[in-house]
Amino acid sequence: MSLVIVGLDNTIVNVALPSIQRDLHASVSGLQWVVDAYTLVLASLLVLSGSTADRFGRRSTFQAGLATFTIGSLLCSLAPSLGWLVVFRMLQAVGGSMLNPVAMSIIVNTFTDRAERARAIGVWGAAVGVSLALGPVVGGLLIASVGWRGIFWVNIPVGVAAIVLTALFVPESKAPHPRRLDPVGQVLVIVTLASLIYGIIEGPQHGWGSPEIIGCFALFAVALATLLVYEPRRREPLLDLRFFRSAPFSGATVIAVSAFAALGGFLFLNTLYLQDVRGYSALHAGLLTLPLAAVTVVFAPLSGRMISIRGPRIPLVVAGICMSGGALMLTGLTAQQSTGWLLASYVLFGIGFGVVNAPITNTRGVRDAARAGGGRVGDRVHQPAGGPVAGGGGGGLRGDLGHGRPDAHRLHHRQPRGLVDHHRLRAGRADRGPGHQRPVGAADRRPDRGPADVGGRAGSGRVTPPGLAARR
Repeated sequence: MSLVIVGLDNTIVNVALPSIQRDLHASVSGLQWVVDAYTLVLASLLVLSGSTADRFGRRSTFQAGLATFTIGSLLCSLAPSLGWLVVFRMLQAVGGSMLNPVAMSIIVNTFTDRAERARAIGVWGAAVGVSLALGPVVGGLLIASVGWRGIFWVNIPVGVAAIVLTALFVPESKAPHPRRLDPVGQVLVIVTLASLIYGIIEGPQHGWGSPEIIGCFALFAVALATLLVYEPRRREPLLDLRFFRSAPFSGATVIAVSAFAALGGFLFLNTLYLQDVRGYSALHAGLLTLPLAAVTVVFAPLSGRMISIRGPRIPLVVAGICMSGGALMLTGLTAQQSTGWLLASYVLFGIGFGVVNAPITNTRGVRDAARAGGGRVGDRVHQPAGGPVAGGGGGGLRGDLGHGRPDAHRLHHRQPRGLVDHHRLRAGRADRGPGHQRPVGAADRRPDRGPADVGGRAGSGRVTPPGLAARR
């Protein structure tokens, strides 16, 4: 529901941009700020929100995010001018930053088996398709009936329902050793992103060679360099740059940035093309994008199942081909472009985006389960309602992108022969039968290691399979 409410809001806002432009007399750059003010704040606070959830409780943080997002939606519907709308969109983003990372943390700590987790993430990713399907149609209906302000009303009942359901069904969980706050790193992240986004949006209006824009890009370069120098020197940094030494993690991050940048550009430009160039109504434009949403809903869970069987390589290749092909079909659009050509490009693009979400999330999610929100690697999650949940395995940092499983041959040669069952480790079920979760017992506790370290100690350079810890 959290992913639906966020995705629904973004797609509805894009459909409403032409109406907002006419009503509030906004320029194209003003419309960009309506969209990007939200994403800028969201990106700046994601890691901080994850750490806050680890420290104060994931369920509490999740509910606070839902409440903030709902209140921000109400205020957006009352915005008297473009400036106030941008401000209230930023408030929405503060709440939105507490939703997706915390929800992912809950999923990662609930589904500890790699295959189950991949399937669960596939279903979770299908919510993106649901929001893509509902957003344009619901937005078109609301704009045609009550105006663009009505698009923000949809979030209110969904947000209230999600708060109630979270209180009923989601157990509270915390990281036993949450990271310390990093205010300097947080400020550097905000300055880095804000200066870059401002320069890109305002560059065409002020001129790319103007002192203001050059100063923005210079500030971006200085802030980024300072961030890269400062963060590795902290014991508990806001951004743990060690993760980027892992090729699967870095690759998944680059793919995620590319995929969502493509989706953001598509949603923004497509609605302006359909309504301003072709003269369609908001509802007509929303109905035309329905095939894109439909194939996203269908292919997202299929991608998750494929990952659990064959790994993430095939879905990523398919996603790259489909998204690139769909985008290329849209590069030569004219006002007289056939509807069939548009629909074909939408379907191809939607297949690619539906397939890409599960592998990038699963590849980045192989980190230890307690770190999913922002805690330290190796921490175990406390779940009072359901007992301790086994960690996701520190071996994920050395995962094989080609198979989506721990790099078994390295682990095999790192331990004495006979201690590691190579084939069972490759399947991710060492010392476990199908569907069995080994409880945390005395065998896991050593004087120099707490039970949280079964999956491997962060920064130690070694990864201990769960089965080996049990035999010890």
